[in-house]
Amino acid sequence: MKIFQREQRSLFGEILDWMLTPLLLLWPVSLALTWLVAQGIANKPFDRALDYNVQTLAQLITVHDNRASFNLPLPASELLRADDSDMVYYQVMGTRGEFLSGEAALPLPAEEDKQVIGVVRLRDDELKGLEVRVAYIWVRLPIENAEPALVQVAETREKRSVLATEIIKGVMLPQFVILPLAVLLVWLALARGIKPLSQLEERIRARDPDDLSPLDDKAVPVEVAPLVSSVNDLLTRLNDSIATQKRFLADAAHQLKTPLAGLRMQADLAQREGTSTDELKQSLKQIGRSSIRATHTVNQLLSLARAENSGAALTRQPCDLARLTMEVVRDSVPRAMEKRIDLGYDGAHPGAAGVQLMGNPTLLKELVRNLVDNAINYTPSSDSRPGVVTARVLADPFSRALLLQVEDSGPGIPEAERELVFQPFYRALGTDADGSGLGLPIVLEIARQHDASITLTDARPGEQPPGARFTVRFVSNCPEGLPT
Repeated sequence: MKIFQREQRSLFGEILDWMLTPLLLLWPVSLALTWLVAQGIANKPFDRALDYNVQTLAQLITVHDNRASFNLPLPASELLRADDSDMVYYQVMGTRGEFLSGEAALPLPAEEDKQVIGVVRLRDDELKGLEVRVAYIWVRLPIENAEPALVQVAETREKRSVLATEIIKGVMLPQFVILPLAVLLVWLALARGIKPLSQLEERIRARDPDDLSPLDDKAVPVEVAPLVSSVNDLLTRLNDSIATQKRFLADAAHQLKTPLAGLRMQADLAQREGTSTDELKQSLKQIGRSSIRATHTVNQLLSLARAENSGAALTRQPCDLARLTMEVVRDSVPRAMEKRIDLGYDGAHPGAAGVQLMGNPTLLKELVRNLVDNAINYTPSSDSRPGVVTARVLADPFSRALLLQVEDSGPGIPEAERELVFQPFYRALGTDADGSGLGLPIVLEIARQHDASITLTDARPGEQPPGARFTVRFVSNCPEGLPT
């Protein structure tokens, strides 16, 4: 049950509901219990009066000629005289059940009621359509083989009801004043209790948009400290993310500035007066090369952004890594032949045991393509000494390990730079190859989203040049028999 219904949940309202709902529900229960207690309290003094009256009348029973008789003197009749509120009745029955005096219509005790001599007992009954309270006692008389005599005194319940009502009024009427006051005090106490949340809200609203410094968790209650700590953690991660984006945008602008500046310079050279045909062709060639480099950089930026943003909504399906790798190698053959590089595939065949994994085929092909392109870019080749690039897929169905290796015969990467090459826009020193420095960061991001690890080693340790070998280790988590 909710006392205060709202479209949007409110912490203040929720706590107020849970505090006031039991209070308002228990109030009628308190009223009923108070009525029962008041009835008991109202009965006690009048029951004592009935007890005294019935014992007084029992002492007036006498025995004459071996028969019971009853004589009510005037003072005793005055004792039983009715007041303005209630009527009092009495009844005296002899040892043989004969009526001796009083009200003949007064009901007798129930037959199952055990006769206890000399003990006053009380019961509720009805006389002439009125509810009455009856006190009765069994009296043993000195008559041989005689049953006990019965004395009863009954009184209507008007005074009892009036007294119980007065008790109820005395107890419950103040509660009509206390209850609203209690609600008001609960409201004020709750408003005071959640005031630190309002103060925290004001501090957050007063911040500058670019202020991502942690909130002070010492100025809030202990219960709110975990929330503030979580917000601080979020602010820290958000600050790091914004810093990374700013650095990325700055690096991207710097990388795009070079080819765009080259385009503008070559265009200006081509427009000079007296430019020969050969010079014009050379300028156009440089323009084409710069445009290709700019296009490649933009495509790599889009690929990295797509890889970073697809983590939460990555669509997975059974993939054959060997088939995907062979398709990438096949597509890269013309570019390798243009650079006189021997590009080939070695390893497990498509459909072999253990080459399947659950992943995104588009991103996996992007990963393989970037590794192969990186190897082609940085592998020197000539007619006398052609470069070699090999893509390889190795599967171990028993350990469920699946390896993708791309190695080349190039100069290799020094150990000091092997972690740096996975940073955006970083390029190994001493190389003249065109590149954006984004291929390996894309590979790292896609591998991370597929729970894979990457290692970089020499392809031929101890030889010169040592070459480079990139190894991506997957877990073959695709059940056998699923279509790929």
